Amino acid sequence: MHVTPYAKHIAAALSLVVMAGCSSTGGTQDGSMAGGDAATGGGSSTQGMNSGQIGSGSMGMRDGEQSGIPQVRTIYFDYDRDTIRNEFEPVMTAHAQYLRANPNASVVLQGHTDERGTREYNLALGERRANSVERFLTVQGVSPSQLEVVSYGEERPAVRGASEDSYAQNRRVVFDY
Repeated sequence: MHVTPYAKHIAAALSLVVMAGCSSTGGTQDGSMAGGDAATGGGSSTQGMNSGQIGSGSMGMRDGEQSGIPQVRTIYFDYDRDTIRNEFEPVMTAHAQYLRANPNASVVLQGHTDERGTREYNLALGERRANSVERFLTVQGVSPSQLEVVSYGEERPAVRGASEDSYAQNRRVVFDY
């Protein structure tokens, strides 16, 4: 009976090591929103994101990538929202295509928020964001058994800081294969 908790801790530690290795290049995992200089006055601002930054021609796929997993693995959300922004639909479709083509592949959808709000509220919001991504993928034909939802709320910020740019980079769902 002691093997199961031990194995869970090992799995959690390994996933942290993998995440740390993937983000060692600085900025966000997919390089988007790094150095965005969009105005921060509007609540629905795209914070420097445009379709050119998400690989609109290749739908988020990296040329010659070993496993074919889409390159863009982070999608961003507006403040206090869990709806998927239109600009990320090509990214989501690319992930759905990959998962349908690879039925043995699985992904953990990690929901994150900025630091505003209570810890409990942010955990729930992170879960709602990850669940909205999960719903999109299942509607696209991905098997629910390939998907797992986890919410980290405000506990794992991509960027530290109290500016709107920092907040915008922390309101996200990460695809962790």
